[in-house]
Amino acid sequence: MSFSVGIVGLPNVGKSTLFKVLTKREVEISPRPFTTIKPNIGQVRVPDARLEKIAKLVKPEKVTPTTIEFIDIAGLVKGAHKGEGLGNQFLSHIRNCDSILFVLRAFENPEVENVLGEINPQKEFEILKIELLMKDLETIEKAIQKAERKKEQKKLRILEKIKEKISEGKMISEIDLNEEEQEKIKEYQFLTQKPYFSVVNINGRTNFGEIKFPHLKMNLKEEKEMLEFTKEERKELGIESRIEELIENCYKILNLITFYTIAGGEETRAWTIKEGSLAPDAGGVVHSDFKEKFIKAEVINFSDFIKVESWQKAKEMGFLKIVGKDYKVKDGDIIEFKI
Repeated sequence: MSFSVGIVGLPNVGKSTLFKVLTKREVEISPRPFTTIKPNIGQVRVPDARLEKIAKLVKPEKVTPTTIEFIDIAGLVKGAHKGEGLGNQFLSHIRNCDSILFVLRAFENPEVENVLGEINPQKEFEILKIELLMKDLETIEKAIQKAERKKEQKKLRILEKIKEKISEGKMISEIDLNEEEQEKIKEYQFLTQKPYFSVVNINGRTNFGEIKFPHLKMNLKEEKEMLEFTKEERKELGIESRIEELIENCYKILNLITFYTIAGGEETRAWTIKEGSLAPDAGGVVHSDFKEKFIKAEVINFSDFIKVESWQKAKEMGFLKIVGKDYKVKDGDIIEFKI
């Protein structure tokens, strides 16, 4: 199971540079708008010190980290919801992502066209937000017409409630919806229902007004240059990358946790699931049989495993828990599924 983050922003704000830093892949970077038409897609390793510690104890033949997918989507412009700048095509790419990472420009460079015409990350965020809201409004209006024809009163009430809040400029993720309401609207893949985070792309600049949304300040030009250095060299030069912090933030907003399998010592592997998932769901991520034929699982959390240092010792000392189908997997659990 792979979770995806769509990198979104106005043209020329640093999206492709960020994608290159994340994936360490060459992508076409141009000072002109709309260079990225087809989205670039890359699997990015999630930083995980626990996996390394488990592997040191298990000494497996293979160590496999969990990954998160990043998608570099072409620049949106004002009027994208009406099709401006190939907007509908780009908005459909966002619809297929699990979350959104906004990249906002806070750097000056006369050689790189600034479509906004000023340095104002907050204003850029508002433009992007309005485009997503307008597209959701369009989707809602079509959904309301369909619900009216089918006389689906319950769904209609939820859609009307959302339409009212969107018209006030509220993102769907900011509307107080219960579990049943969220389930009813899942099919529409609303853009503003997706969790989001922002990168403010600076270049030594600190004065760019108030920012009223969760964000991380990053110098993407510097991050790109750092790719040339090893970890040790960066330490010697006193420069520090914030890329791992960014990946961790993207993981958090998706409400993801990590569990591990050690496959009898052959492979130590990290896996990703949504927080609150039950043991059979976690089993299904490893192999479909583990969900369908799930009987029970043996579980030990990472912190206990580090104390006892081996699966065999954990068993002998009574640290292993036998759990059933109703067990909620915890972040850091090491699991062996029984079928």
